[in-house]
Amino acid sequence: MSERKDILRSGDVQGLKYLKKLLPLLGELHDVGCERDRAGNRQLHYDQYCVLVLLFLFSPLVRSLRALQQASLLRKVQRKLGVARTSLGSLSEATDVFDPERLQGIIGRLASQVQPIRRIGQGHLSQVLTAVDGSVVNTLASIAEAAYHRGTNGKSHSGWRFHTHFEIDRSIPVRMDVTTARNGGHSEEKHQLRQHLQPDRCYVMDRWYHAFTLWNDIVAAGSSYVCRVRDRTNLNHVVEERPISAAARQAGVLSDQVLQLGSSQQRSAKPHHPVRIILVQIKPRQPRRKLGRIAGPASDGILRIATNLLDVPAEIIADIYQHRWTIELFFRFFKHILGCRHLLSTDPVGIQIQAYCAIIACLLIQLWTGGKPTLRTYEMICFYLQGWAELDEVQAHLAKLKTTV
Repeated sequence: MSERKDILRSGDVQGLKYLKKLLPLLGELHDVGCERDRAGNRQLHYDQYCVLVLLFLFSPLVRSLRALQQASLLRKVQRKLGVARTSLGSLSEATDVFDPERLQGIIGRLASQVQPIRRIGQGHLSQVLTAVDGSVVNTLASIAEAAYHRGTNGKSHSGWRFHTHFEIDRSIPVRMDVTTARNGGHSEEKHQLRQHLQPDRCYVMDRWYHAFTLWNDIVAAGSSYVCRVRDRTNLNHVVEERPISAAARQAGVLSDQVLQLGSSQQRSAKPHHPVRIILVQIKPRQPRRKLGRIAGPASDGILRIATNLLDVPAEIIADIYQHRWTIELFFRFFKHILGCRHLLSTDPVGIQIQAYCAIIACLLIQLWTGGKPTLRTYEMICFYLQGWAELDEVQAHLAKLKTTV
């Protein structure tokens, strides 16, 4: 009889010692959710559940909840990760017991160890550059709570939106909030950002965040913003025309102005602070189409950037916005490398736990590599976790990476 290909063997699970180093940090979660366990017979604790989710994120062969349950049966996994045999029922019940917000403290402690890999605007900007955006992970259309769109063929689309705060200089995610994918109401991206504003940050945003009330809230929170505005925005009310330096012209800056935006009759319909608009030359782009509908807007070849930063050189503002795309690269890594296109749970709590564990996984990789890993580094880590690369080969790759950074 041929051996089943979906059986997980002990040799298929590698790299456990790196997860083992995380156990002391996760240990503080051990008794979370045990309040109602009066019999004292809980088999799956919060720290063990998290380390199993991290095993899913780090091991390419573990791609489902059932595979995760099977991994918990392996003596090697039990011994090195301190988990016991776990049933599918226990893994499913975890979303009713554990509080995802308890992972925020662990994320903060790991993030504090990550050093910047770039310093955009050094000497001109002291705030933390933070790109914000949302990305949708599609799920089965049968999950009514996650339904957000009905196509032209009448088919319902379902998914969850991951609202992400991504520090550009350190190239790490620091917050992810999960809502239904419908971009409106409580799950609307501008509303989610407004709910989690922090002081001393410079929020870097795309056109969807072009909203005067949001900009006012950001400034009121003690932060600043660099936001692309819509191509059809009225830019005729110029208050101040600023000179363009040679460095700015070399960066493609076409103009640098302070403008009056919005309606002068309605206080709520205009910014309560001076707004600077910088025009930057870019490559024109036709609207992208996907599945018969427009998936991305066109560009006329001019990038219109709004900011309340009046004293930062125009070329640095342009450079700041250019690095907004680092969050798009993170979303690709989140979905395709960490495998988060597949969600282990259909419950919002379980999805939030997976999102926080994904942030922890990113922080661990960043701390392990000592800098921004390349795609080849990600592949090398995957080769090692699948048992195809030896540890000394990974270390040699990382040493070579550090000499070229």
